[in-house]
Amino acid sequence: FKARAYYVGASFLVFESLPWSACLWKTRVAAMAKAKVPPPVSALEAMASSVPPQAVAIVEKFAHLVTESFTWVMAQDKKALFACLVALVSAYVLIAFLLEPAVPKISVQLTEQERKGIPGKKWKVGTKFGPDTIPCYDPGTLEMLGPDMKAMSADEVKTIIGKAKVAQAQWKKSSWKQRKLLLKVIARFILDNQDDICKVSARDSGKPLVDAAFGEILVTLEKIKWLLRDGQKWLSPERRTPGRMMFYKKATVEYHPVGVMGAIVPWNYPFHNVFNPLLANVFAGNALVVKVSEYASWSSLYYERAIKACLQAVGAPADLVQIVHGYAEAGNAIVTGGTDKVVFVGSTSVGRAVMRAAADTLTPVVLELGGKDPFIVLNSANLTQCVPMALRGAFQSCGQNCAGAERFYVQSKIHDSFVEKVMLAANQLRQGWALSPGVDCGAMCMPNQAAYVHSLVTDAVEKGATVLRGGVLPDPPG
Repeated sequence: FKARAYYVGASFLVFESLPWSACLWKTRVAAMAKAKVPPPVSALEAMASSVPPQAVAIVEKFAHLVTESFTWVMAQDKKALFACLVALVSAYVLIAFLLEPAVPKISVQLTEQERKGIPGKKWKVGTKFGPDTIPCYDPGTLEMLGPDMKAMSADEVKTIIGKAKVAQAQWKKSSWKQRKLLLKVIARFILDNQDDICKVSARDSGKPLVDAAFGEILVTLEKIKWLLRDGQKWLSPERRTPGRMMFYKKATVEYHPVGVMGAIVPWNYPFHNVFNPLLANVFAGNALVVKVSEYASWSSLYYERAIKACLQAVGAPADLVQIVHGYAEAGNAIVTGGTDKVVFVGSTSVGRAVMRAAADTLTPVVLELGGKDPFIVLNSANLTQCVPMALRGAFQSCGQNCAGAERFYVQSKIHDSFVEKVMLAANQLRQGWALSPGVDCGAMCMPNQAAYVHSLVTDAVEKGATVLRGGVLPDPPG
């Protein structure tokens, strides 16, 4: 009621004052009509009096140069213009190259024992791994690669995680420039030492050198290339629309480092499985504590020395990336010992155990678990393209591959042609020691894995399958 009364009263005052306002308006309009209006002045002329003469001279000179340059360009023919464009681009590339900081070269050599192993000493098939030590042997020859390594305890792992937290508190303040330089240093080390990297990986996991080159070197370099090109863009703040209800606010998504990332990785790609989480985490400002498999721990000694040298070359904390060796106790400590997030790559059963352990502390987990990886061939398939992919899926690293094909479904009309083309290649495959020349398939890495695969073949034959090649489990070497 009060609001309405105020509104009516205000309206009455407005209407009452209208005649007086109209008379005042007419008087002002008549006075403006009689006054002399100065000629219109441009905005630049109006500001000219307040601009220093030196500034006006600079602007005039710049405008004159632009006009002359444009006139000269229009007077040239297409060939001259193209030559000028090429010269400008070349000058830009040269200047950018000269201003780019030099990428330090690091030197990390294999020891004499790492190159030769322990001649004459072999691991005995069926020997159980001790609780405190990890045997290091070549799965293709069973020769010992070095002395047994110490299996870390939970307390040791927790101490390592504590050191990583201190290092990460410093590294999270690092610039994009420093992080990119670290990745470039790692890339240069990989290119300069790719032969040694492949040989170390092949001897520790049993894979041939060609599989090591593809699965260890190429994929790691490709990830570095992507991070250098696109990583900063996807980690930079992003604007979001706040919605109509919050139109007066600004919404932004920001990406902050997680902290210390824990990783538990398998044995099939010893080099890539360490450097894959390393690259992403250090670029994002995190620290990394990675537990390598007890079946591929020997190679990590060489890789860890290289990592430390790369960190030192760019001024990064020495404890930013650390490698853990051990068994289930060490793996459990990675999950429960204070890491801020965990990634696990391995079997489904162990993945469940990781998730249960992480649930107590609500530690976020990322799981990449095993599957059955079906390979489906339809009647319309191009066998020229399909068969090489099938062969790679089945035989790369003896099938010890995250994306390896485990089941093949082929439609009946194309079945015989598919099998015929597959056997043309399968009959020519050569199996042997990883470092032998001309080897297509190496050795199974895990103890007793070959016997398990053979049991699957035997079971299939008993259920009606036909063996077209092999089917016999060879005796262990030596």
